[in-house]
Amino acid sequence: MRHLAKLKAIQAFEAAARNASYVGAAAELNVTPAAVGQQVRALEAWLGIALFHRLDSGTSRLVPTDAALASLTDFREGLDRLDQGLRRLRERRQRMTVTVSASQAFVAKWLLPRLDLFTQEHPDIDVRLDVTDHLVDLAHGEADLGIRCGPGNWPGIAAHKLMDEEVFPVCSPALASANGGFHAVEDLARETLIHYATLQHKDVFPSWRSWLSFAGVNAAWADHGLQINAPGAVVQAAISGQGVALARRVLVHDDVASGQLVRLFPAIQWPIEWAYFVVYRPAILERAPVHAFYHWLVTMDVDYKNTNTTN
Repeated sequence: MRHLAKLKAIQAFEAAARNASYVGAAAELNVTPAAVGQQVRALEAWLGIALFHRLDSGTSRLVPTDAALASLTDFREGLDRLDQGLRRLRERRQRMTVTVSASQAFVAKWLLPRLDLFTQEHPDIDVRLDVTDHLVDLAHGEADLGIRCGPGNWPGIAAHKLMDEEVFPVCSPALASANGGFHAVEDLARETLIHYATLQHKDVFPSWRSWLSFAGVNAAWADHGLQINAPGAVVQAAISGQGVALARRVLVHDDVASGQLVRLFPAIQWPIEWAYFVVYRPAILERAPVHAFYHWLVTMDVDYKNTNTTN
């Protein structure tokens, strides 16, 4: 049976012996000198022996007795081992966390709906999501993993392709069936077009004007409609029936599969050159939780074939 009931008193005694005063021990333990003295006296009473010679003057007011000196080494080694054990537990807890950076739209529309699958497989790993539309510096450890849509070649980091991307029109089922449905691309003229107002890389992601031109329609009305500066809100506006949005497949896959959105004109396909990649510093995969999340991402089976369509 371990006699650990006096652990705080032992800690107070060891600190007082090392600092040669209750004041120094109190500062180290973040308590009052009186509290240290009370703990030491309680330990002495429990042991039935004196642990210190208490001097009225001199640099060291507390001098350990011979009996105390004989036990100090064991006390210090024991406290050091306890501290080491606690540090290992804290370090293990820190090691069982993975930080993942991704855009707001990707997190909301793709990652969060699937994240419970990872936590079910790895309940001991905490996931921290760094939700930002800015590229974090993975090369210098701002996150463990990143998920980016791009060409796949970023300096200083490795990239593994997750999914291809495509752009196509979507709208709510009610809007898709209204007025007899959409039979030709020109039918879009009667609807509100939802635009991603801050569209970047227009040579990669088509605007409504470029998509309509690709479909063979050069329309003066291509630039009109609802302007929204966030891709996630563009999708939500389409779900709520505000109009027809030009959406990315990855961001609307679940909504099309569930019937909240309908893909229009599926025969017109515009696969873009960019794709989604998981990006990382190669050395970071040596950490078990990071490797587990990475493996989960690259082995995810996302079926893009079973989606609702209309002509």
